[in-house]
Amino acid sequence: MKLDGKSLTLDLIEKFISDDVKVELSADSKKRVNKARALVDKWVATDEVVYGITTGFGEFANVKISQENIEQLQENLIISHSVGVGEPLPPFIVKIMMLLRVNALARGNSGIRLSTLQLLIDMINNNIIPVIPSQGSVGSSGDLAPLSHLVLAMIGKGNIQIFKKLNYLSEENPKPILSNIVFKKFGLGPVKLSAKEGLALINGTQMMTAFAAYISIQAKKLLKYADISGSLSHEALRGTDKAYDKRIHMLRPFEGQTATARNMLRLISGSQIRTSHLENDKRVQDSYSIRCIPQIHGASKDAVNYVCSRVEIEINSVNDNPLVFPEDGDHLEGGNFHGQPMALAMDFMGIALSELANVAERRIERLTNGSLSDLPRFLTKEGGLNSGFMIAQYTAASLVSENKVLAHPASVDSIPTSANQEDHNSMGSIAARKGFQILQNVQKVIAIELLTAAQGIEFLKPLKCGKGTNAAFAEIRKQVPPLEEDRIMHIDINKIINLVVDGSLLKKVEKVVALE
Repeated sequence: MKLDGKSLTLDLIEKFISDDVKVELSADSKKRVNKARALVDKWVATDEVVYGITTGFGEFANVKISQENIEQLQENLIISHSVGVGEPLPPFIVKIMMLLRVNALARGNSGIRLSTLQLLIDMINNNIIPVIPSQGSVGSSGDLAPLSHLVLAMIGKGNIQIFKKLNYLSEENPKPILSNIVFKKFGLGPVKLSAKEGLALINGTQMMTAFAAYISIQAKKLLKYADISGSLSHEALRGTDKAYDKRIHMLRPFEGQTATARNMLRLISGSQIRTSHLENDKRVQDSYSIRCIPQIHGASKDAVNYVCSRVEIEINSVNDNPLVFPEDGDHLEGGNFHGQPMALAMDFMGIALSELANVAERRIERLTNGSLSDLPRFLTKEGGLNSGFMIAQYTAASLVSENKVLAHPASVDSIPTSANQEDHNSMGSIAARKGFQILQNVQKVIAIELLTAAQGIEFLKPLKCGKGTNAAFAEIRKQVPPLEEDRIMHIDINKIINLVVDGSLLKKVEKVVALE
């Protein structure tokens, strides 16, 4: 994959993290990087006062640094800013961080040396992944603490993990090793940071944006999974398809709503279950959790698509400070490191995904509540002796409740830092980490709905589901048999969670129906 700072997409990031793709800089990027670096060297040689190059940082911007101390300044920056705490970031998130940092620097507006940038590329291509604590960023001036830990590995003073192959499904957990030791094994050496380079490497939004990119990739799939699980529940609850009629949605033509209505009709197309009660159905309309699937899922679709559009801007942006403009021979101090665009986007994403789980849990309740479903109570044949899916609904309720806390926006908070020089911070890193947890919780709730709805359909046999729902049902049954009597459902649920996370169930369904 050639990186030029302008052409990265979420699809390319998915391929990068799924297929262990190697990366390199484009020829044009190399020229731009060298041109910007020559300008930085000129400023150092002429002793020009430039923030972060010949001055201190933050509140120390008014402190002039002598030429003989410029390299020490950059190393001190990394050491002093490596103050992260908490559990390490998932290694695949760190790998995306590294990719995004290379892409931002590839634009040639940061003043980094090509050799320094190449070390970061070599680390990516050899799956040499820094161990980075997850907490410590306030989201401006970028993700300073996490990125400092990344660079700490580059200068030979941080811990790393080496992976044979790394993607988001990797179960490898290599022992952390000091990077200086590892570099020797790969024929690499730690970098000695020169003027501007420490600042160029850490002044960005790459931790929050790495999370944002991964969440966006998975969220787009999860939207389709929600339609699949909702359509299975629709089948099991013997709902009417009138609410998905095109004429309704043309009168309120939100893109997500109309797409969801089309998905629902495609998924249940040809359903024997639906046909069986068309003439004798006494219900005029279904409950909101079934009837309003297009409106509820659709609103989340529109929100997710908006967030994805913001993320694709950020992954192709230059966000350090100061910025170098080789064509003009100029430098400008600004605030592209500020994480507000990602903070708001991740808070919005968290809310949009939480709603998918909220309505899915309500459908799980209807499926397990015999008075609402006309199915056996808790979907078990011998209720009383067996509890069936009673506590599976508890688990869904617990996850939904947790999401309601996590969905509280982080971006509305700001604590000033750096002696009030940095007097508004985005907390985008917190919004992104919360979004990651919400994503995982929603994947679990959708998995529980898939499993619960499949059990409900067992009681409607020999009638068969629709084209898409039958494909989903068959894939679930390959992993988990019907529940005849109580067993450890934790095992069953985890199997279906894996189907959701790895995307395999979605692939099976999309072989028979096109989903939007």
